[in-house]
Amino acid sequence: MSQPRHLRSDYRHFQPITTRWHDNDLYGHVNNVVYYSYFDSAVNTYLIERGGLDIHTGQVVGFVVSSACDYFASIAFPERIEVGLRVGKLGNSSVQYELAIFKAGEEEACAAGRFVHVFVDRRSNRPVAIPETLRAALAALLTD
Repeated sequence: MSQPRHLRSDYRHFQPITTRWHDNDLYGHVNNVVYYSYFDSAVNTYLIERGGLDIHTGQVVGFVVSSACDYFASIAFPERIEVGLRVGKLGNSSVQYELAIFKAGEEEACAAGRFVHVFVDRRSNRPVAIPETLRAALAALLTD
């Protein structure tokens, strides 16, 4: 069974990331669990810079409730990568992100993943409607 192609043109925003020495495992490539940290960093950077998310004192925080990743080609330190980001579904209190890891300048992804954030009240941990500034930033990433 062939994997679907994930192309750079399929994504709305790109977050550059530099791999780190300790990202590599004993096999000489970035360990699979590190891809999730790249996804998390790309999404949260976007939410902070474009959506005004206050991770330290804001009333709303995002909890990851689901995640997955498919791997197509390995990456290794000291490569520069870019995380492609788009939104597949935007609900009242949740958002499904679709992400891909690209080597800098390459058109096809090395990995593609997805995760779901549910936005909750920081004190009660109960779901809340996504605040308008965050919603607008997320809507800009919606796929057709």
